[in-house]
Amino acid sequence: MFSKACEYAIKSVIFIAQEALAGRKTNVKQISEATDAPEAFVAKILQPLSKKGILISNKGKQGGFTVDLDKIEHIKIIEIILATDGEEIFTRCAFGLEKCSSEKPCPFHFTYKPIREGLKSSLSEISIYDMALKTEQGEAFLKI
Repeated sequence: MFSKACEYAIKSVIFIAQEALAGRKTNVKQISEATDAPEAFVAKILQPLSKKGILISNKGKQGGFTVDLDKIEHIKIIEIILATDGEEIFTRCAFGLEKCSSEKPCPFHFTYKPIREGLKSSLSEISIYDMALKTEQGEAFLKI
């Protein structure tokens, strides 16, 4: 459903949030190992998230990535998706038609539209804090 970049971005931000909650910054190598993502790819996908204010990036020997703990409960998963994949996942046709709409629907339009809307709503409510806690408590995993 999400692009590989988006999947890695979500997992990376959750791991960074876990580390931030423990009082640690983390570097690209650590993120890569924790999420089973290629190191160079992780470095590339985290840059736009820093520019959007989702992550804090510090360069240099003591550098690394972290999140603002004052904002962690307010950063929603949808923000990572929009920064990585854009709005299209919530608007595109399930069959790939360019002009699919309620006026000219594909055969799956009226079934898929509420699923897309429900997904968007759910992702707008779930914070990276929520996800970090689930993984920290062993209720969820970033890799298996």
